[in-house]
Amino acid sequence: MSFEPEEPIEGVVYPDAADLKRWTEAGALTLETLADGFRAAAARHATRDAVIWQGGRMSYADLDAATDKVAAGLLSLGLKPRDRVVFQLTNTPEALIAFLACWKAAIIPICTLAAHREAEIGFLARFAGARAHFIESDAEKFDFNAFAHKMQGEIDSLQMIVSTRGEAGEGVVDMQEFLAGDLAEALRVLADVPQDPWQVAAFQLSGGTTGVPKIIPRMHSEYLYNMRAVMAFKGWTAEDRLFVPMPFAHNLNMGCGWGPFLMSGGTVIATPRVDQQAMREIHNALSPTVMGAAKPIVMRMKAEIAEGRITTGNLREIFSTDAAEIVSTEMKVPGHHIFGMTEGTIMFTRAGDSEFVRFQTCGTPVSEFDQVRLLAPGTEDEVETGQIGELAVFGPYTIRGYYNAPDRNAETFTRDGFYRSGDLMKAHRIDGVTYYSFEGRIKDVVDRAGEKVNCEEVERAVMAHPAFTDVAVVGMPSPTHGERICLYAVAAPNSALPDVRELGAFLKQAGLAVFKWPERIEPIDALPLTKVGKLDKAVLRQRIAETLKAEEPAATH
Repeated sequence: MSFEPEEPIEGVVYPDAADLKRWTEAGALTLETLADGFRAAAARHATRDAVIWQGGRMSYADLDAATDKVAAGLLSLGLKPRDRVVFQLTNTPEALIAFLACWKAAIIPICTLAAHREAEIGFLARFAGARAHFIESDAEKFDFNAFAHKMQGEIDSLQMIVSTRGEAGEGVVDMQEFLAGDLAEALRVLADVPQDPWQVAAFQLSGGTTGVPKIIPRMHSEYLYNMRAVMAFKGWTAEDRLFVPMPFAHNLNMGCGWGPFLMSGGTVIATPRVDQQAMREIHNALSPTVMGAAKPIVMRMKAEIAEGRITTGNLREIFSTDAAEIVSTEMKVPGHHIFGMTEGTIMFTRAGDSEFVRFQTCGTPVSEFDQVRLLAPGTEDEVETGQIGELAVFGPYTIRGYYNAPDRNAETFTRDGFYRSGDLMKAHRIDGVTYYSFEGRIKDVVDRAGEKVNCEEVERAVMAHPAFTDVAVVGMPSPTHGERICLYAVAAPNSALPDVRELGAFLKQAGLAVFKWPERIEPIDALPLTKVGKLDKAVLRQRIAETLKAEEPAATH
């Protein structure tokens, strides 16, 4: 039995075969791919609803057949196993079909966001050698057909555009046409596709702490284990209906939401909308039992519940990164915390945990095989229990390296292979169990409603504007988003600083995603420096926090 990929992809760091063998013998990893995992779930739960949405539903049997046909259709285009394809899709049933179809065809989705533009898509497609660009042709606010053609004209490897829904334009493949194909023929085609449990399943993305997102290769067997471990740890079942209004491409949703559910027989609710009316309709018509949401969605729901517009009787829990207490005490729904990184280890709180654990910590890792260390920053020395340290992790579903990034990998992993997350945590030993609380970040990012925005990337884009001579991006506290993006700016001589709207128009032309645009501009004569002459962002973060606090009384009149 081999524990190595049949055809390694250049630039991918694969786990050590001895580790894979040990975890397989221990019963954690299996010789299955994500396609195998879904097929097994579909066979056990054929008549159950796999996906439901406003106006429709699809059983496991129907989703299995649809994804077989689409997988064969993609191969008929000339795509091959291990090819990379850009996914720029929203939370629609068609997006789930496309993901599962790619796994059945052994094609590797690059998990970009619908909000990404030239800067991100251009870099990622070139860097990964993407051969196709998956889009939606019916988006109301953006012409993805035109955008994909523009990208295709600039990137040699992008040979085709695939539209998952809407009216496919000229030169665009319509995925819907594959659904009319012959199932028996599709199965014959797929029988020849190598299903390699140790091969890459998806190119996930980091939050981009070096200016552009780093590519995180997630492998079939370990990602399947990740999904099953989450489902088992949380006690979710095939009877549950899941609603997570965060991008399907996000690891939080794929690895901790729809992935666990579709590999286990549960029902996933799909909707690309997150407005208040959509929230109301989803909850009242489709009755989710499990929900995961960023704080802005939670706060929106809180208002709807208070006004009697949303019924929550079916909800068994809402999980979030930081809103468990609000959910539990003010919305009267059991609230839980999640901490996760796309690179690996997932932590959750769960039913039976104390209020302190649920409200003040991230819980514990979902796998008994997850190894956690808290290190003194800049060292490989573990801190004592109760002290704050940098989270470092190792385990069956934690990566061994970013794609094609040897320099970054050399500084991101310890000598014995633990991944250094850049997150600061504290361990709490309670009744023989170790729980972890999040205490901040080492890396220079703004956590805007769950999106990690790299400050350096935004600063570089802003500095292309002639009105600035120096800038610094910091996070400013937000009751709805956790943090929003604040720009401290030194104006060029004889120049007036643009306002937020004008700067947004400039950054739009630069191809920077909207969620990365500064939402407040603070003029400053000179940026503060530390005693050793480095930019002191701590001073700026404190300054904007004090400014916002001082503005609060004025805002109430």
